[in-house]
Amino acid sequence: MAIGPSPKALAARFPADFLFGTATASFQIEGAAQADGRKASIWDAFSHMPGRVKGGDTGDVACDHYHKLEADLDLMTELGVAAYRFSIAWPRILPDGAGAVNETGIGFYDRLLDGLQSRGVKAFATLYHWDLPLALMGRGGWTDRDTARIFADYASLVTARLGDRLDTIVTFNEPWCSVYMGHLMGVHAPGERSIEAAMAALHVTNLAHGLGVQAIRSERPELSVGLVLNPMSVLPASDSAADRGAAERANDFHNGAFFGPVFEGAYPSALLDGCPDLSRNIQPCDLEVINQPLDFWGLNYYTPMRVKDDPSSPFPHAGSAPPVQPEKTDIGWEIEPAGLSHVVKYLYGRYQLPEFFITENGAADNTEVENGAVSDVMRVEYLTSHLGVAADLIAEGYPLKGYFAWSLMDNFEWAEGYSMRFGLIHVDYETQVRTIKQSGHWYTSLLAAHAA
Repeated sequence: MAIGPSPKALAARFPADFLFGTATASFQIEGAAQADGRKASIWDAFSHMPGRVKGGDTGDVACDHYHKLEADLDLMTELGVAAYRFSIAWPRILPDGAGAVNETGIGFYDRLLDGLQSRGVKAFATLYHWDLPLALMGRGGWTDRDTARIFADYASLVTARLGDRLDTIVTFNEPWCSVYMGHLMGVHAPGERSIEAAMAALHVTNLAHGLGVQAIRSERPELSVGLVLNPMSVLPASDSAADRGAAERANDFHNGAFFGPVFEGAYPSALLDGCPDLSRNIQPCDLEVINQPLDFWGLNYYTPMRVKDDPSSPFPHAGSAPPVQPEKTDIGWEIEPAGLSHVVKYLYGRYQLPEFFITENGAADNTEVENGAVSDVMRVEYLTSHLGVAADLIAEGYPLKGYFAWSLMDNFEWAEGYSMRFGLIHVDYETQVRTIKQSGHWYTSLLAAHAA
């Protein structure tokens, strides 16, 4: 795979007001797991369970961003990013999930936002990136309907205290992961493997989103509000009717479960028929609450989902099909830039959607430091090819307003621990030394060309 056009040539394909940024998440970088009043999240508990995370890794220290905030903000300035997408750690602000506010925890985000503002970097905040306060698991976590109301109270608090310095706010990041990987597949916290739990978590999460949007708008009606999803680019293994049917069902299960209620006020009928546990959780007026108008939505894309018909498996009766492209990232994900174009066109053809940002896109490239530098050529090629697709989408009239590279720095990659590196900046986890990679310097060149 060739690197492709120069940063200058690529930058010229984007409108002058297009926003380039980078992204992180609180549990993946902050560390300081027991500092200054923070209590445990479900990911603290999960990562400390034997066998749950590769290498026994935890988020206890991570990138120690909590203590290295100013230096990391300076690195953002050095990269030249115009926007920073981050998440707020619920258990740092409300250690028990509700009740007493931890003022020291709020203070960390005060310093973060003031630091971004003083450096001219736009602040894109996420309220929930998977770190549910552990105290709420005792009552069922995301399978308990009360969690939706408690989340709305948390959203109201954050908006009231921090919203004056936010450019945008989103309720959830990738609820597909917290719902399905956490409650059906068991590979993410809280580690459940139950379709009943997954359907309960699905609906409670969607309800929490709707209540959260209402809470945010009640506090600051002028604040731009959205939701970040990781829709699957579902591609059938063949053009047969059976495989195309499997792709339709997979779209209902993986994408329609979120896009349907949020943007249409209804779950797909095939999902309700195939997963009867879902209907038991829906109460009158829930879907009206979930179906709140949004100012934007965020799209996270890494790799396509290829499926084949598999009648013997549970709904959506779709088995995994092999990759088509030979190139893979170091985590084993197929590199297919066309999947990004496919999923955008599918979703805008299926739903009435507002403008959007690509809120995560990047590659696991585990190239290490050699002679003080990191030559992560594969990541540069990946970013170049996917940004080319983004430019194509804009040229075709899709309302794409910005792009956030995942990630600002190497970090705790959930069940993969520290074994996978997605950052533009290399982190030595023993010394916490940061080294800007070749991809980071390339991104700086792209941003400088775009700003010129």
